[in-house]
Amino acid sequence: MQTAALSALRHRLRLDAALPFNVRDAQGRLLLARGARIAEQAQLEALVARGALVDIAELRSTADAARTAPREALPRLWSETLAKLSDTLALHDAASFRGALDEAAAPALALVERDPDLAIFQILTQGADLDTAYGVRRSLHAAITASLVAQRLAWSAADVERAFKVALTMNLAMLELQGLLARQTEPPTPEQRSALRTHPMRSVQMLQAAGVRDEDWLRAVLQHHEQEDGSGYPAGRTDVCELASLVRRADVYTAKLSARSRRDALAADIAGRAMFMQDPGHPMTQALVKEFGIYPPGSYVRLASGALAIVVGRGPSITAPLVACLTTPEGKTLAAPRRIATGDAANAVAALLAPRHGAPRLAGDAFVALE
Repeated sequence: MQTAALSALRHRLRLDAALPFNVRDAQGRLLLARGARIAEQAQLEALVARGALVDIAELRSTADAARTAPREALPRLWSETLAKLSDTLALHDAASFRGALDEAAAPALALVERDPDLAIFQILTQGADLDTAYGVRRSLHAAITASLVAQRLAWSAADVERAFKVALTMNLAMLELQGLLARQTEPPTPEQRSALRTHPMRSVQMLQAAGVRDEDWLRAVLQHHEQEDGSGYPAGRTDVCELASLVRRADVYTAKLSARSRRDALAADIAGRAMFMQDPGHPMTQALVKEFGIYPPGSYVRLASGALAIVVGRGPSITAPLVACLTTPEGKTLAAPRRIATGDAANAVAALLAPRHGAPRLAGDAFVALE
């Protein structure tokens, strides 16, 4: 039996939470069974001091699980993965952050690679509501988007992972401020403006304190608000690295899809058009808009028949997505969503609708059940 020291797995442990693996002593004898709870910090410290071990076979890669799980399990895996990433960001702890981030990011990247449509569906349907978690969810949306675009640009697996982590951590120093600014109706105060301008440097400092030594990662976080024409901040530089350029565009695009107190969320086609107008001809912008398309999964559409539907996948052309009908043509909510293609005139998409409050929803379970 190959083992790993419990001390190296502290980032996976939470007091009074179920153990994800068995804990053994140096002779392989069981000390605590999977599912048991460590109630006190002193108990954990005693196990570490005793040299407690974990069977490596029980540490099966969560990324492997995401790659091999049956399709019907993907919505649950997405929910668990996003929750784990959210906890890692919101409960940032320098001592365990790097390990926790690596572990939480791995299944997310595997899920994005396995089903890009379902990944985009998370962004469009798991909205960044105006609450205290707004900043965290915005980071998640930008990270998923950055990894999708990096894949479309044929970046290496290592650079796709790095893009995901840069987007996830670039606003580490201002997650709470993001939520506050999204909710407040008045312009930022001088103190808030100062915090905004300095957050790239402060995020880098937090990552360094957590043990991040990847210079490309740190440079991209520092430069993620810089622009090639020198109009960005904090340094107004023009030699912006590719990673920073990519995550900035992912951040700008997903910001347009999220509501704020002074602005409603934009429909995907309007957000894409705005990106092109602001950044005409840039290959990263072109890749981003092509990846999401005119009708990205999770967006609401009105069909020629009058029915309300939600996009669930890419169809044979960019103007003919696969959709799930949520209502009848007369507007009556269907008992169960009905998947149809939109290639024929009767079921063609007539309009892309702005994000709808109170509209019938399509859960992730229903999304995969429509296959």
